[in-house]
Amino acid sequence: MAELDPGLLEDLTWRGLVSDCTHPEELAKRLSSECLTLYCGFDPTADSLHVGSLVPLLALRRFQLAGHRPIALAGGATGMIGDPSGKSKERNLLDSDALDRNIRGVSAQLARFLDFTPGPRAALVLNNHDWLGRFGFLEFLRDVGKAFTVNAMVAKESVRQRMEDRDAGISYTEFSYMLLQAYDFFHLRAEHGCALQIGGSDQWGNITAGTELIRKRGLDDAYGLTLPLITNADGTKFGKTEAGAVWLDPARTSVYRFYQFWIRVDDRDVIRYLKYFTFISRGEIERLESAHAARPEGREAHAALARSVTDLVHGEPARLEAEAASGVLFGGDPALLKPNALAELMGDVPAFEIPAERWASGLSAPELLLMSGLSSSKGQARKDVEGGGVYINNRPWPRDAFQSPVAGETLLHGEYLLLRKGKRNYALGRVVPSR
Repeated sequence: MAELDPGLLEDLTWRGLVSDCTHPEELAKRLSSECLTLYCGFDPTADSLHVGSLVPLLALRRFQLAGHRPIALAGGATGMIGDPSGKSKERNLLDSDALDRNIRGVSAQLARFLDFTPGPRAALVLNNHDWLGRFGFLEFLRDVGKAFTVNAMVAKESVRQRMEDRDAGISYTEFSYMLLQAYDFFHLRAEHGCALQIGGSDQWGNITAGTELIRKRGLDDAYGLTLPLITNADGTKFGKTEAGAVWLDPARTSVYRFYQFWIRVDDRDVIRYLKYFTFISRGEIERLESAHAARPEGREAHAALARSVTDLVHGEPARLEAEAASGVLFGGDPALLKPNALAELMGDVPAFEIPAERWASGLSAPELLLMSGLSSSKGQARKDVEGGGVYINNRPWPRDAFQSPVAGETLLHGEYLLLRKGKRNYALGRVVPSR
């Protein structure tokens, strides 16, 4: 068992990861003196978590590394209802098949971040449908609903905001979500000794409802801690790109795209994200902060962020492939990339198709430049080659070879050709069957 880290809350606070906390001094003493069991819930609204889920998921991991026991809770029951917290309108309800599929996907991802080695701090992944699904409606109202007043529930910010919106409102279904989550906390406290719930800051009302239910049932040592909801410095929603959400499942967001998301974060966000999303030490982050302030164009902090988070989610081998693909746009050798990595580049640079018949006939570099759009005319393409600024697969094309055909063996994996004009103007060609 790992020794308890008495500086856990101090580190979380330095990283900006503590939004609200019940009885912080008392909780700090408990964390420094005993192995505490804690949990965080994840509603399976999709078959994969996205990068917005990383803050609470990595927080569970931080607690475990500090000597505590984490429970990751997949909301098989609460996912059928939908949490109104932070939502402007009610979610669409999922059918049982979709929910089961989502739970399998999310549970597998939760398991990859935690340590299940037998012992007092071994992680658990549970599904709240296992206990909430056994309740009858009247039984739940009698045993749980009786413990709460409507006045207190309406006073919760997540409920009040929705009630004040005349267009959206809140259904009784979502209004009851708070009771379900409160019972989750009580059940985990009674059955697994769980004394702490963590979650996003929008979960504060749900979490304190749980501590209230535990207290009313005679178990008074329950705590809540919320983490900040992440926003970008420019005001845009974190984890969203032009292509949509950034997912942890590589089938939804490729490792290359995942790596690119982190390497491209706003300069104003990079140090904050190093604190939120990595396990890099305080001293090293402060060094990176100084380096970033002195020479932001060096992007050392960005590289550390992308490398660390991609390693955590996808592993080092996958990250190295993504890094190599990114390096191609800075002069790296594209021949070292696998076909799927080359295909990924087609979304980042202008892509064009080369009919197989024309390729076989022997295209020259100026013809390819014109076909790709890197040169506006044949005359300009010839000048570009003679000027020495044309590269094929990141290798300089001879100035005097503007009329020579580009050899067939130049194709990468028998299919792709990377053209570059100057330092940063790229185009990726793909030989396709002639129509």
